[in-house]
Amino acid sequence: MAMTMTGEATLPAARSKVWALLNDPDVLKTCIPGCQSLERAGDNGFAAIAKVRIGPVSATFRGKVELSDLIPNVGYTISGEGEGGVAGFAKGGAKVSLADAEGGTLLSYDVQAHVGGKIAQLGSRLIDGVAKGMADKFFASFAEAAGRVASAADALAHPAHAEAHVTHPFAAAEPHALAASPESAPAAETVVRPAPSPASAPAGAPAAPATAAAAAPQAFQPKKTSWLRRIWEWFMSR
Repeated sequence: MAMTMTGEATLPAARSKVWALLNDPDVLKTCIPGCQSLERAGDNGFAAIAKVRIGPVSATFRGKVELSDLIPNVGYTISGEGEGGVAGFAKGGAKVSLADAEGGTLLSYDVQAHVGGKIAQLGSRLIDGVAKGMADKFFASFAEAAGRVASAADALAHPAHAEAHVTHPFAAAEPHALAASPESAPAAETVVRPAPSPASAPAGAPAAPATAAAAAPQAFQPKKTSWLRRIWEWFMSR
């Protein structure tokens, strides 16, 4: 039974980014519904294992995918075939193209496929519905992947400038503390209090430390004698 399907989706990323994602097996594996394995086989091929359920029939398809007509950032043709055991087989191809669009990239696809075996007996309406649902899920997941890549690229191109916090080496030197710095504060008044007399000091209490004025030794000053007294002392000593 032959099947055709066309559609398009706008992805929030530049064409170069979308093209890279279309050739990344890890991204494709995450986005393809039911894909269990997708490994690169050769330069332009992949080996795939996918579990698909169509109505009452569930089967695991094993197959290979080849890329051809590759034009970087423009598009390619994808073709493949898979075997699902007693459930049947599927083969076909799709033309994928990319174009610039407002807010990102427009991806268009045109699918031509043929299914046979037990799944072909389920009817074209059921098969078409399942195929469309799988395509919708794929492009929803692919759009999310493209959005993450675009966000990461934008963050690298316009890194956020974190606010710089400079810590002063003297944490206490806030503006209000600086206003009361030693240079601006008035000199403290020195008060000299006389030491308490022994009579007033309590018994056993240590003697109060002497003040700076009392502890400082007084400079020796010679006693002045009048000239008249010196003459008188000289006369008496004779």
